[in-house]
Order: sequence, then C-alpha cells, then structure tokens
Amino acid sequence: MIDRPNFILISTDQQRADHVGSYGNPVLRTPSIDRIAENGVSFDRFHVATPICMPNRATIMTGRMPSLHGVKRNGVPLRLDSTTVCDLLSAGGYRTALIGKSHLQTMTDLPPQMEREAVDGTPPPIDLREERHKAWSEGPYDQEALDRWRDDPAHVIKLPFYGFDHVELCTMHGDMVHGDYHRWLAERTEDPDSLRGPANALPDDRYTIPQAYRTKVPEELYPTRYIEERSLAWLDEAAESDQPFMLHCSFPDPHHPFTPPGHYWDLYDPDDMPVPESLLKLDESKMTPPVRQMHEASGVNRQSTVAFTVNEREAREAIALTYGMIAMIDDAVGRLLDRLDSLGLRENTVVIFTSDHGDFMGDHGLMLKAALHYQGLVRVPFIWSEPDHAGGPRRTEALSGSLDIARTILDRAGLAPSYGMQGQSLMPVIRGERQTAHEAVLIEEDGHAPAFGMTVPIRARSVISDRYRLSIYDPEDWVELYDLKEDPLEMRNLADDPDYQDLRARMFELLSRKMMTTVDEAPFPLARA
Repeated sequence: MIDRPNFILISTDQQRADHVGSYGNPVLRTPSIDRIAENGVSFDRFHVATPICMPNRATIMTGRMPSLHGVKRNGVPLRLDSTTVCDLLSAGGYRTALIGKSHLQTMTDLPPQMEREAVDGTPPPIDLREERHKAWSEGPYDQEALDRWRDDPAHVIKLPFYGFDHVELCTMHGDMVHGDYHRWLAERTEDPDSLRGPANALPDDRYTIPQAYRTKVPEELYPTRYIEERSLAWLDEAAESDQPFMLHCSFPDPHHPFTPPGHYWDLYDPDDMPVPESLLKLDESKMTPPVRQMHEASGVNRQSTVAFTVNEREAREAIALTYGMIAMIDDAVGRLLDRLDSLGLRENTVVIFTSDHGDFMGDHGLMLKAALHYQGLVRVPFIWSEPDHAGGPRRTEALSGSLDIARTILDRAGLAPSYGMQGQSLMPVIRGERQTAHEAVLIEEDGHAPAFGMTVPIRARSVISDRYRLSIYDPEDWVELYDLKEDPLEMRNLADDPDYQDLRARMFELLSRKMMTTVDEAPFPLARA
C-alpha cells in the first residue's frame, strides 16, 4: 500500500444504504459508485452515530459521539476549537479542501424550534446561560448562515475552517442552495432567484408528494453540477503539487425539497418504483406508540423538516425523484473518477463514499426522519476503495459506522488520532485481516423539535448488535426490541413479549456498556494529582 495516499471523501445527504446500486437495489443503478466498489470494500452494516444532519457530520469530522463533540442536535454549531480529522491531516502535511455542504454550523437565520425550560427565579445573564458560557464568543459561528451570505457580498469563510484550508461552500438544499454556489450561479444568469423555488417551478401536475416541484434551474447550473465543476478544478490544481491532499466532495442532495433538474426529473417512473414492504404491511394494532401517533395525525407538518406520513403513491413519487437526484450525483462522481484517471491521481488516491444519514422513504408509511431508528434511517452506504486493491470487490457485514471514519483515514495516512477520538480504524477489516469491527454500535439522538404529539423534543438511544436492535426513549418510557434477522422490516416489537425478557435484559446491559465506553476520556491528565 502507498504510504501517504491522497483521500477523496464523497458524501451525500440523506441516502439510505439500499439506495446504491452496488448494494443490490433492483431498480436504481449507480455505475460510478459501482466503479468505486469494484476496487474496494463495501460495508453492508455501516451505521450513523445519529440520524441527524449536523451531529453526524460533526461525528465524521471529529471521530466523537454527539454527546462528546457537543453538537447534540441540529442548530448547535461545532466548537471551533474542536480537533478534526482535517486538523490532524493538515498538521501531518496534507492539503485539505471542502467543496459543497459543510453544515457544521447553522445554515438558516431562523430561531430554534424548541423553547427553553421555564423555571422560577431571575434568569442568569445571557453570557452565563450555557454550561460552557464562553463558547459562542470565541469565534464566528454564523459563517454558514443564510443572512450572512445574502446580505454581505464580501462574506467569505474564515480559514482554516475546522481544518480545511480551502472551502467552496453550499448551504441549504434542493434548488435553494446558497453560499459560494449562489455567487457562481449569479455569474451565469442575470436573475438567479427567478429560477429557484416552488413559485418559479415548471408546470407538472403528476406529482402529489409534498415538497416536490420541477425546478426551472437547468442541469448545468444545478448545485450538483457546481460541486462537480469546482472539484474538478481543484483536482487539476492539486495534480501540480507533490503534497498529498484530502478533498471532501459533499453533495447536498438527495434531500427534500425533491428537485432533480432537467431530464433527471423524468429519469425514473413512480409506477416502476419498489414500495417498502413495511408500508404495504402496516398493521395499526402492531404499531409502536410514536408511529401510531404520527398516523393518527396524518396530514400534519407535511411541509416541514420533520417526518410525516405518506401513502403508497406518494412514497413511489418520492423514491423516483430521489433516484433522479442520486443519478445526477452518480454522473458527477463518474466524471470525478475520470479526471483522477486522466491526471494520474487514481494510482495513489483512496476514494471513500458515504452519507450523513438515511431517510424513511416510505418505511412504515413515513417520510424524512425522526427519532425512530429503523434501518432505512440509520444504515448508510460506506465504500472504501484503495488504488491498488487486489482481488476485486469485496463486501463485509462488520458492524461499523460514521464514528470510525476519522480514525480509519488517519490510520491509512500513518497519523495517530488525538486523545479522546473514538471509534476504531477499519483498516484491519479493509485489508482482510479481520472479519469484525464492533460487538455493537451505539446511536444517539436528541431531537431539536417536538414530535409524536409531544410538547418537548424526544431523546432516543439505540444499540445494534449483530442480530438485534434495542431502543429506549425519554421522556416517554417506550422500549423497542427487534430481531433484525427474523424481522428485517422491524414490524414486531419484542420488548414486552414474555418470551424475550432475558434478551431484553442482555440488550440493556449491552446498551449500558456501550454508553460507558463512549463516555469522554479526554482530557489526558496534565500531571499526577
């Protein structure tokens, strides 16, 4: 193996593991992602640390669980003094670049969706309201905010940005992406805002799924094409240097609103889309309380960012449009791989493909995401492709996850992790030296908005072993226990079944041990006491 390889981390947003061709999807084909898999290892049981955008992206960057890096929910920026994988790569002599979506800081200019707890007494002054009350005064935490990019023509990302020494930023989703992309778009059309959003959409009355519209933005001006173009330009420049690099190519799609441009809108026919079996087999008598509540409130929050219910037709439409967005990304990835080849970079570049979390996409009659850790939401693609990988494509069922990405990259670069970085290197599995990685994986989730008919956000913790998933919730006393081998659709909750109480106890012990082993060990002692 090459001692100091380059790295390209290609990430998508809200893409399930089964929404990749190499993972056996019967309809969606992803030839470019399959090209990556042909020369690498595909992890079939790769899980997020949390199925929420900002917290899991922070985990990918820091190699730490959300409860440690502090981004416990959307709307909390990652502290600027966090040690990231790119900080360590940069210190180790690597050039580092981010082109596309970051979402390590808040992108909107909207207030939080949750309210502070009402307590008696005189409240503390604003600068003492948080446990780490100085955190938000130590640096600019509005660098990704929509109003900064919209109102200040001179606004740029302050570098280095979480270890990246080059950033070309995309914020938001669909055809409403802002940041550096918006300025690029404004250079190519007189009135970019006349092309974007549902008010300017092209007529098409075939779709009924909420948050879907046929964008007027042409393919050549869509955010996916911007990320492709700018990534190719950066690679051209990098090829002229002997310095190794890390390029994070981060696509905001697939994500709602569903706006694949041009021919990608029509690329897949909803009538041909596979409907999740759990939607077709819905049984109200067997629904868990949160799922039942959501179906009883059908029609609520269908234009928001939280989960809502869908019927069979709507699920088919959402899947078709999502596949269109994925296909456009796959075409862009193909051109990136071609450029690596033409520049002679592929022979010393590790290519990694993953996503920050999944999507219900019709599972159990639901769309988007919420604190329900079904496999479609928490299991994402992860492919690691070595330039000199021998033996053709290989697949593994080693339990692993986003928490392992940072240490794996550092291990491959010959660099030690920082103290307190969690997860473990997957290189022994990638090299074929081991068949397993973790006994179980832990998933944390702290909601940022009330859901399931509650007035406060819900918290959830899950542990997933080689066969079972146990989930607990707060403030409700819900417990879920599924046999993923016998019940892969997660339709039969065994938590209260008398025949499974021993298993429930063992899984609770496993959850406790995983939570204990992911408690922060940093900082390292400065001296003896």
